Amino acid sequence: MGNKLFFASDYMEGAHPLILQRLMETNLLKTAGYGLDEYSASAKEKIRQACGTPDADIFFLAGGTQTNATVIDALLRSYQGVIAADTGHISGHEAGAIEFGGHKVLTIPHHDGKLSAADVRAYIDRYWADGNHEHMVMPGMVYLSQPTEYGTLYSLEELSEISAVCRERKIPLYLDGARLAYALACPENDVTLPDLGKLCDVFYIGGTKCGALFGEAVVIPQHDYIPHFFSIIKQHGALLAKGRIAGIQFETLFTDGLYFEIGKTAMEAADRIRKALIEKGYTLAIQSPTNQIFITLEDEAAAALSEKVEMSFWEKPDAHHTVFRIATSWATGREEADALTALL
Repeated sequence: MGNKLFFASDYMEGAHPLILQRLMETNLLKTAGYGLDEYSASAKEKIRQACGTPDADIFFLAGGTQTNATVIDALLRSYQGVIAADTGHISGHEAGAIEFGGHKVLTIPHHDGKLSAADVRAYIDRYWADGNHEHMVMPGMVYLSQPTEYGTLYSLEELSEISAVCRERKIPLYLDGARLAYALACPENDVTLPDLGKLCDVFYIGGTKCGALFGEAVVIPQHDYIPHFFSIIKQHGALLAKGRIAGIQFETLFTDGLYFEIGKTAMEAADRIRKALIEKGYTLAIQSPTNQIFITLEDEAAAALSEKVEMSFWEKPDAHHTVFRIATSWATGREEADALTALL
């Protein structure tokens, strides 16, 4: 691997050392399976406290696509679809997992990667106003992510407005929190975990991209909002037999504020890189305040740079330029950030 720098994603490292230490300490203990162990119970209680949702049902799944597919299928009837931004993760980067489960992703235009309450309301109202709506896919829920696919953030006001529309129209609001630690740590963020507990019907706290080996924690604030969700998880092949491995990881992440601290590390590195890029005259394709940085490069320069640093291809705005994503993580140190800016 030489001296090449890796900024293609925020889940390229293994796990935070405290998680590995805790897994080693508990490795030879025998516990119940399927998340019914004492460590998972402790993790769930800590998450309830952090979210201000004392009655919440909490489940641990292995990955983000698996979580989205399972939750969305559980919330929708067979004739319903899920509203999402046309740039939403389930719309473009999950290989049709939602459609594979029998539900259509109903895309509407984005604004900096985000949905607006007005657009969501208009889409739902157009469906019901259409004389042929019984022949169409009914909008049955709304999907958001925080941060968005563009690394942008919903403000508390924006999220509250969308939540109000969902409750007016009696459809669930579901929030994908794969990178939630980085959203919570961003100085521009004003949405807290308790806010999500009040405004969302279901959301998940990402672990895979936020310091865990794997795992996402699904939070359902209202107890039994999705009846028999345990069985639905198993139907989707998503139930971990060794559930304690996920439980221990989240118990560690939610001890002494670790989940919030690791997000700060990623944000400090991202801000350092972003500032250097601007000073050096680079064009930022998207104004993202979180740990994802989108940079436009001429193809010739991109080819030369790619020999020394791995970035993620994003899109081709024209024949001679490419937009790449640079992602920092909980493990990105100042030395790595400075090495990247030196190359640039």
